Amino acid sequence: MRVLLVEDDDRVVAALVPALQRAHLHVRRAATAAEASAMYADVDLVLLDMGLPDQDGLALCRQIRSASDVPIIAVTARREESAVVSGLRAGVDDYVTKPYSLAELLARIDAVMRRFGQRAVEPVAEVGDVRIDHGSRQAYVAGEPVTLSHKEFDLLSMLVQGTGDVVTREALMEGIWDTAWVGASRTLDVHVATLRARLGRPELIETVRGVGYRVASDTADRAEA
Repeated sequence: MRVLLVEDDDRVVAALVPALQRAHLHVRRAATAAEASAMYADVDLVLLDMGLPDQDGLALCRQIRSASDVPIIAVTARREESAVVSGLRAGVDDYVTKPYSLAELLARIDAVMRRFGQRAVEPVAEVGDVRIDHGSRQAYVAGEPVTLSHKEFDLLSMLVQGTGDVVTREALMEGIWDTAWVGASRTLDVHVATLRARLGRPELIETVRGVGYRVASDTADRAEA
């Protein structure tokens, strides 16, 4: 599925684009409203930041909506009810406020695309005998449900979407905690340790020293077999 990310913040783009690509989404980026105006006709979904340098996001949304019914999700720090209402009236199909987790964003993308008769994210992922149901946000090991916290589920989801590739510490911290502050690094390690214990599969999540984590390659191979 083709996604247009309209975002002027390079730091956000650097964290979000690889994460979306790991979810098998094909991402194009526009840094300004002018660039987005020339690109939205060739995509299946627009992720729209409302604070653009050359034009207000609401105006861009109205412009797109006057010519196209492409789904639009506003991704913004504006939390006021009036801002949400204005966005919906301008033609936004859903509204995600920062900070948000990658799992939440993917769930909203999938929900919007289902309304348009498409699926954006695989509803169920399996690695070995671990099964992740994104719709119900429930994980199973050997068919038995496992209780995970919100962040633990998001962490497992991001790693599984990596399909064996290394997911960097920075990407995990940005995707789950929306921050790369020093304290988040220790929090990440604690969550990984807890997740391994809850799943009872310590070999599932492999540490790549100095880089990040990944689903162990032999486990991923068994899942694809």
